[in-house]
Amino acid sequence: MKSELALAFNEVIENNKLKREIIIEALENALVTAYRKSVNASAAQHVVAKVDLNTGLVKIYAEKEVVDSILEPHTEVMLEVAREVDPGAQLGDIVTVESTPKDFGRIAAQAAKQVIVQRLREAERESQYQEYASREGDIVNGTVQAVGSQSITVGLGRTEATLPRNQTMPGERYYAHQKVRAFVLEVRKTTRGPQIILSRTHKNMLRRLLEYEVPEIFNGTVEIKSIAREPGHRSKVAVAARQEGVDPVGACVGMRGVRIQSIVKELNDEKIDVIEWNPEQAQFIAKSLSPARVTSVYLDDDPISGRTAMVVVPDDQLSLAIGREGQNARLAAKLTNWRIDIKSVTEAANDALNKVKGDEKMADFAAAQAETIKTVEGILARKAEGRPLQPEEYQLLGKVVDQVEKRDQRSKQDDRAVKAIHVAQIKASIPRSARAMTIAELGIENPLARVLNDGEYRTAGDLLEVLALDETRLLRLEGFRPDFLEQVKAALAAKTFPADPEPEPQPTPEPAAAEVAAPVGGEAPAPAEGAVVAADGSAPEAEVVEGEAVAEGEEDAEALEFKDDALGDDDDDDDKKKGGKKKGKKSKTGVELTYDDELGVYIKTKKRKASRAGDLFEEP
Repeated sequence: MKSELALAFNEVIENNKLKREIIIEALENALVTAYRKSVNASAAQHVVAKVDLNTGLVKIYAEKEVVDSILEPHTEVMLEVAREVDPGAQLGDIVTVESTPKDFGRIAAQAAKQVIVQRLREAERESQYQEYASREGDIVNGTVQAVGSQSITVGLGRTEATLPRNQTMPGERYYAHQKVRAFVLEVRKTTRGPQIILSRTHKNMLRRLLEYEVPEIFNGTVEIKSIAREPGHRSKVAVAARQEGVDPVGACVGMRGVRIQSIVKELNDEKIDVIEWNPEQAQFIAKSLSPARVTSVYLDDDPISGRTAMVVVPDDQLSLAIGREGQNARLAAKLTNWRIDIKSVTEAANDALNKVKGDEKMADFAAAQAETIKTVEGILARKAEGRPLQPEEYQLLGKVVDQVEKRDQRSKQDDRAVKAIHVAQIKASIPRSARAMTIAELGIENPLARVLNDGEYRTAGDLLEVLALDETRLLRLEGFRPDFLEQVKAALAAKTFPADPEPEPQPTPEPAAAEVAAPVGGEAPAPAEGAVVAADGSAPEAEVVEGEAVAEGEEDAEALEFKDDALGDDDDDDDKKKGGKKKGKKSKTGVELTYDDELGVYIKTKKRKASRAGDLFEEP
């Protein structure tokens, strides 16, 4: 039969949902604290408590000094008692012996009660923090417990969470005992337990709902590329299939829209547009502006100011492409990560004519297309008067806009190349230590850190780079307030980033020594590269023949042929010009190779005349 201690122990574990080891450790520490208080033991004395859950017995073991006469029973022990524990114990040794007081049971229970409760509370708080920290970025279900002016308190079972008013969707009303699904935005560790911040407006809540509702997204067949959301109003989701034959949009919408409608209902009737992602950015931008039709898209990827797309739409689609209060254009810009400038065909044609007339680079185009430009001016004049245009006239306007924009993009290539060099210099000037420092190490905390991470600024080097190029890029981030810019600058100014060490100069390799042919049976000293040795030991113009050692009287045909061709006269060229066949080595009477026994090298000798009337002389 189990003891009452074991039953109480199991009950504590069940109620608090804690690990068995944590409860045992808390109980033992509490008993040690109770023993120190009961006997007034020093903190330097090592004390250990052991609990037997089956019998309910508690034993205390303490370190004591071995003596022959006890003056302080709490710190000293007799030699005979010490040798029962350690047979080799001597006077003056320190041994650990059982020191459980006789009346320790009731005293220990009273003294240890508060310690046990405190340790259990700390262990439970740590367990709650670990549980919800691992669920950060996930969706939880809770019940509304209290509604305040600044936040809503949501019960999660073992703990409570806070849903701030700025993280709730417009038009939502909350009441007690209401069931709520929310996104775990942040989990903080405090002295009073974990502080859990929930959100229903974060775009990743829509991502998690799609993962729960669409099996193809959960198992990876369909991938969510990007999400743009204005909570409570409208969202756009770009999806792509990772397996052939799968319709990503149809998988998310479901049969008769049943899948997407359940998500819309959960998000308080928020409209959701599902768009198929396309690796071609122009086509992706055109689809992101749906339901509006797009005529053409022109991309301008500037290395400094960022990426801008000019979208041309029919005149009757302009308001639909922009959306109510610019909502459709804003969501498309967030979804594609491009700045989008939407123009109607007539507006784009007016701008194209202004470019042609005002840009000197367009002078040749204006001269070549003078008749077309005059026709376009007439069409635009009739449009300004409010007269209707024919479809053929709209097509002509579109063609002119296309030609002008493409020429303008080609003319900007040189400017982009210069800017790209400037960007590369800025990137090279940022120290590697800044690239290795994360946002957290920089001292930037939430909510600014969360906004920067969503914008893919993860290190101090990324922030230094964007500030050096164009700091307005940060202001265009979703959720980035104007005061955040000063916080970023202050955090960077407080840190010092050491410059990268100078690269060590590479040693210049020494030229290899020239190989010299040596006679069989002896080794000749190898002269330096380019050295020439004459028959008398001096250094005349004659060159040394390189190659492997050969026996005296034998010749290496390949080596001699190579050397003769390289060092001989231009007799072969003369023979070729005369149309005759190439002569052998014997025909070269002006060059002679001889072997010097003393030097161990081949010597080439040229026979030249001192003058036309003079005799032949040898020049080594």
